[in-house]
Amino acid sequence: MSLLTKFAAAAFAVSAVAANAMLPTYPTPGVENPVLYTFTATANGDLTAYFAGSGASYNETLGLLVNGVDTGITGLQNHTTPLGTALDFGSVTAGDVLTFFINVQTTGDTFYSNPALNSDGVNHVYSTFYAGGDYGIPAGRYVAFEDLNGGGDLNYGDEQFVFANTSATVPEPTSWALMLGGLGLVGGALRRRHVATA
Repeated sequence: MSLLTKFAAAAFAVSAVAANAMLPTYPTPGVENPVLYTFTATANGDLTAYFAGSGASYNETLGLLVNGVDTGITGLQNHTTPLGTALDFGSVTAGDVLTFFINVQTTGDTFYSNPALNSDGVNHVYSTFYAGGDYGIPAGRYVAFEDLNGGGDLNYGDEQFVFANTSATVPEPTSWALMLGGLGLVGGALRRRHVATA
């Protein structure tokens, strides 16, 4: 094999790995993510988180609620943890509801993957499927956080993790429309009832 052929083969191999290994990025930086995720365990067994990067200047760690209960396990400190490091949150059961959170040690804030638990009411996460490849991180559910009250710059790149044994569901647009319509009907009925009794 000629030197040129070897070089071309090596370049192709590197580009193939790089293409597979690209971490996701939030598609509309500066705009709050409108998608609300419900994360669940996909199977009985351990739930593992992999540290995938940090763009944050603050010190932060990752934690987990399972069915609303804190596991008490935290880790993957963003300034001292090597990329690809795994943290085992222990055993979960298929269907368990998972709520990820970051403890921002610098400010004392905690931000959850469930916006209803955030003091500012802002969605602090972006999530998508990750095919695996970077730093030995396997395929899984990519979850990236914003670490500032109010959402900061809303680029969803301050803390990045990949979770094994995790899936995410997102309400469909028709479900949202039905839910909002139903809330409107309930609100209208309550308003009529209030007017009738006044």
